[in-house]
Amino acid sequence: TLKTEHVYFCSFKTREEAKRSLFDYIEVYYNRERRHSSINYMSPDQFEKMAMSV
Repeated sequence: TLKTEHVYFCSFKTREEAKRSLFDYIEVYYNRERRHSSINYMSPDQFEKMAMSV
């Protein structure tokens, strides 16, 4: 989960710092690189490339 993958490993000084860090994590890693079971354990980038080549 997001908490076990990111939040529990970070220490934030302000709420704004936490929001920025979570946004970066979600936009850079979670949505682009992390493998998702709903798309056969491919990253969203891999899935998109496969879908575009069909």
